[in-house]
Amino acid sequence: MSGDVGDTLIPGRARPIDGFPVARVLPAMARRLVGPFCFFDHLGPVDLPPESGFDVRPHPHIGLSTVTYVFEGAVFHRDSLGSEATIRPGSIHWMTAGRGIVHSERTPPEERSRGMRLHALQLWVALPQEHEETEPSFRHYPGDTLPELEVGGVRIRVLAGNAYGVVAPVAVHSPLFYVEAQMPAGTSLTMPDEHAERAVYVVTGTVEHGETVVPERSMLVFGPGARTVRARENAHVVLVGGAPLESPRHIEWNFVSSSQARIERAKDDWRGRRFPAIPGDDEEFIPLP
Repeated sequence: MSGDVGDTLIPGRARPIDGFPVARVLPAMARRLVGPFCFFDHLGPVDLPPESGFDVRPHPHIGLSTVTYVFEGAVFHRDSLGSEATIRPGSIHWMTAGRGIVHSERTPPEERSRGMRLHALQLWVALPQEHEETEPSFRHYPGDTLPELEVGGVRIRVLAGNAYGVVAPVAVHSPLFYVEAQMPAGTSLTMPDEHAERAVYVVTGTVEHGETVVPERSMLVFGPGARTVRARENAHVVLVGGAPLESPRHIEWNFVSSSQARIERAKDDWRGRRFPAIPGDDEEFIPLP
């Protein structure tokens, strides 16, 4: 169902990962990217009993940045650069794969022993061609470094890029925005108009745009022009978008590239175990599908 001309509603599709509930929004048949955002997963919420956990074994990436944001719980990140960091609610993990990186994501030991509730988003940002083979990097941004403001009664946090007159400290490779907003019932929020492509995703609650209703775990991608959403009830949403990429992207498994040949080389390198290992987490790995 669409509202204004050019608007597209994308329901999240159930994609369980190791038994954990995940709603996958991007890529979709109706829309592969929004700005440079090429992947959007909503994990949970799920209750993890004591002595269990969330374990994503070591796996590789090229040509993208992964962006992890946690609403509840915690995730322990390790990668082949030697980075180790635990993300907790409000912080951002931004890992740029570039020419190649391997990482794992697991429940931290202290949360594993006592159990926890996990609720998170993971997005991928495709890199511009000039940065696809950049050196890999990892940055942890504490929550108190991310700007917050209020717009028309809506509480906003700018997680990456620029929106609503503020700029997040997260180092990005192309024009984009990633915003979290808490919308009390009856409030309205207009999408940032400085970005060519824009979308709203509803984490909880319901919003509407004209006659289009956007339910929980769904994304509305907007066409050109002014776009405003209104909260039918208390709603927790995120906004994403930015400038479109200069050329199409191939997406296969954990690899993103403007070149299919480059993806084939990455697949061959993973089969041949030629990616670097993660110090301290090199006994397990996810095989190429």
